Amino acid sequence: MKNIFAALAALLVYGSLGAAPEKQQVAQAPTEGKKSDTPTSAITYSAPLRGAPATRVGGGTRSVATKSVQLSVLAPNDTGYTTRDKPTLYWYVSETIDKPVELTISSTEPLEQAATPAIELVLQPPVSRGVHALSLAEHNVVLKPGVEYQWFVAAVGNAAQRSNDVIAGGTIKFVAETDAVRARLKEASAASRPALYAGAGIWYDAIDELSRLIAAQPENRELRIQRAALLEQVGLTEAATFDRAALR
Repeated sequence: MKNIFAALAALLVYGSLGAAPEKQQVAQAPTEGKKSDTPTSAITYSAPLRGAPATRVGGGTRSVATKSVQLSVLAPNDTGYTTRDKPTLYWYVSETIDKPVELTISSTEPLEQAATPAIELVLQPPVSRGVHALSLAEHNVVLKPGVEYQWFVAAVGNAAQRSNDVIAGGTIKFVAETDAVRARLKEASAASRPALYAGAGIWYDAIDELSRLIAAQPENRELRIQRAALLEQVGLTEAATFDRAALR
């Protein structure tokens, strides 16, 4: 953990792991048999914590070996919400890289920061260009309600010089689903769920629902357009451009 946070400190000035190798988690999350139809309305993310301090880091372009790479977590600028205790997290890399990628999740609570991270794993190269998914359920990681967690993705160019890592990170909090949202979900189609979650300020569930629909219907232009629009609303223009380019 010290390595990745040391690298993060270096990143902030300029602009951990020992885990066994894990199988790469590529963009397409399990679809779980959801109805796959086409969205009929625009999507708008309503941030629940307007004016909150920014917690997302990274997103810039740096060199990994001989390539210029941009790494981004698909997260809002401040803490994003989920109503799931084992959500799926998404991140984007602009180029295929032949170096390891490390992922960590840990609590931001002072009394828990010294504890073992909730997850720390390594994706062995090559790691392909595009959007990737990390399913907490697959790793049996359960978020505690009301606790803020920070998660990081690091492309390790040189294990001996961790200050040169390309790092991106964000924060997430597991919150209770409101009665109003629960009632609307009961009547919602698969295509309307992303906009419902986004409008309620539940970022991580919105991006997950959209990404599952895209996995089920990779040629559906409207789904790609909707995810690109959602990403652009929180300043993730590079990942949004990737989605729009897939439509050509």
